[in-house]
Amino acid sequence: MSSISYPKEDIRDLIEGKLPWERLKYIMSRPKDDDRFDKCIEILQERVPWSEKILLPVSEHLYIVQKGRQRIVKCDCGHEYGDYRRNWKLSALIYVRDNHDKMEEIYPGLHCPDHNLCEVREFYCPNCGSLLKVESVPIGYPIIFDFLPDLDAFYDDWLGRPLPSKKEYKDLTYEITKKWKQENI
Repeated sequence: MSSISYPKEDIRDLIEGKLPWERLKYIMSRPKDDDRFDKCIEILQERVPWSEKILLPVSEHLYIVQKGRQRIVKCDCGHEYGDYRRNWKLSALIYVRDNHDKMEEIYPGLHCPDHNLCEVREFYCPNCGSLLKVESVPIGYPIIFDFLPDLDAFYDDWLGRPLPSKKEYKDLTYEITKKWKQENI
């Protein structure tokens, strides 16, 4: 059985949302190509102005990168959010829509949620101002940690090529909030 591989240009158009529907439908209906992940990483790496190796995309503007022996979250613009095992949102600028007027700006009229029941949080890069994430949650709900991948398992077990050093698979967000609490005492 031969391996499926699509041209890098197709994968670039796929990432950028420019792939014509017929081509997209064809690719979606076929088995996944073996080299897609590597091509995606290569394309994403070409788009950023910094040299640290992208290990995994987190979202449209955020990546987990290898910086020396560290694995950090980094924005397109180069802003660094720290260790990927702590919630990057804690280092972002946060705009909270928590009253009717603020909600009405994005949800006009009958579409406006009840600000007594929920709030909308917008997370922005403090360097470039890109909108990175939006979450709508009950008032006072903790900031959601959307994605904590086990990078070592992914690279070892799925890709078959271990990363240079292993990191404990552990959510470090509590360490930050614990430090904040100690500083306020």
